[in-house]
Order: sequence, then C-alpha cells, then structure tokens
Amino acid sequence: MKTALLTDRERTLERIYAKAYPLVRHYVREHGGTDDDAKDVFQEALITFYEKAVFDQLTLTSSVSTYLMGIGKNLWRQELAKRSLQASLPETEELVEEPDVDPDQPTVALMTFVEQLGETCQSILVSFYYFGQRLEQIATQHGYRSVRSATVQKFKCLERLRKAVSHLSIEQLKS
Repeated sequence: MKTALLTDRERTLERIYAKAYPLVRHYVREHGGTDDDAKDVFQEALITFYEKAVFDQLTLTSSVSTYLMGIGKNLWRQELAKRSLQASLPETEELVEEPDVDPDQPTVALMTFVEQLGETCQSILVSFYYFGQRLEQIATQHGYRSVRSATVQKFKCLERLRKAVSHLSIEQLKS
C-alpha cells in the first residue's frame, strides 16, 4: 500500500475514496450527520490513514475500506460527543467581557483581551504562542488526557479571542 501511495498517490487515493467514502457517508448520515459532516470525517480518516501508511506506522489486519470505516466511526462518535457537550455548555459570549476600548485610542494591547479569557485559556495561548511550547507539554501541564484534547481547548480559546477582537482593526491591535 505504501508503494502505491508513494508512486501514484492521486490515483490510489481516488480508488480508496470511491470504495470507502460511501460507507462512511452512510454511517454518518444514519447517525444524525450531513453529507458535509461525512466529508469532514472521511477526509480526517483518510489523512490519518495516509500518514500512518507513508510513515510505516500501519499494519492492516483488514481491508483499507474497513480500516477507514473504523476510523470514521470513531471520529463521528467523538464529534457527536463534542456537539452534545457544546449544546449543554452556556454560550461563551456571556463569559467573555469586552474590555473598555476608547475608539480614539490608537492602540489596544492584545493581552488585555487574552486576560479576559480566563486563567486556563490565557495559560494555554501564552504557552503555545509566546513560549513556543509543544501541545504535548501543554496537555501534560493542564492535565488533559491527550494532545488532541489540548488542541481542541487551544482552538476554543483562540476562537473566543478572535470573537472578542473581531471588531478591532489591525492598527488598533498593534502596540
């Protein structure tokens, strides 16, 4: 499989896609998802498969379609759990207070907004972007079960920060 992926990647991936995508799409749709959800799940599964195959981290005990279907099921279950959790959490808009900004003031320190996100988000974002720490280290420091959990939390914090500063211009953010 590795040889086929390396020598004729495009055609090999097209064949895999044609066989396995309909299976994943059917599963996702049967379990409350849309075609777009299925495409996202399958793309992530295919990337995982490709990376493992190319870097010799894959030992297949089933067909490629079955393997991708297994990854797709797990990814979709994780997505459903995440959506369920998000539905039960209060809107983050209410949690982040916008600092007072004087529109006549030419600059606003970005850290003012980062500080408004709370201690955990502040720590994650500063550790990653300012100190250049790896997500593995951040996951350990914050007690996350996996690097993926830390990645998701960093993304959520970043989205909250983007939302908080979305009304500002670049010039206002420069200090």
